[in-house]
Amino acid sequence: MMLDSAAVVEIFKKSVQDWHKEESASTNPYPDSSLEFLFYKKNQIDTIQWHVEDEIRRPDLPDSELVKFKRKIDALNQERTDLVEQIDDRISAMFQSVIRKPSARMNSETPAWLIDRMSILELKIYHMDEQTRRTDASPEHIETCKKKLSVLLEQRKDLSVCLDELMDDLSKGDKFYKVYRQMKMYNDKNLNPSLYSKQA
Repeated sequence: MMLDSAAVVEIFKKSVQDWHKEESASTNPYPDSSLEFLFYKKNQIDTIQWHVEDEIRRPDLPDSELVKFKRKIDALNQERTDLVEQIDDRISAMFQSVIRKPSARMNSETPAWLIDRMSILELKIYHMDEQTRRTDASPEHIETCKKKLSVLLEQRKDLSVCLDELMDDLSKGDKFYKVYRQMKMYNDKNLNPSLYSKQA
């Protein structure tokens, strides 16, 4: 695919809408080998986690359910991180033949982590828009949410510009980035003391 922000946003919007039709994970409509497939899958993970995060904050949630949801969030976070790194690897391959200019500047954020922010932003937009259409909320609440939605839509434009500019800079050799693996420690039985001390 041509990696431009408009295409990325449309995939995320489709994923969010698809999930909310059934309130469960949707069949990925894109070819397994495509970037579109990874973007859709990424947003599906984010959407599931969004709703798990909602549930875990219920004041009536039993402790046993709290633990279950916390472990679900940990698993989703790991899956999300792994997928972001896969996306970065795929994007890096797109630019492997580009000659980096001596004046090239390093970008602190990789394309996939910028795309990660865009994915979560689409969820914020969807749910804030929902709030503006509530019939059981006060006019003040509706107005506050409309203002917040306006800011979120502006942020979508800004992040889209940032992604397009970054891709353009990468294609010209004006910028480069490094993919630093997340190396999460809390899920690793060999790195989390609370896990490996129990094994001992």
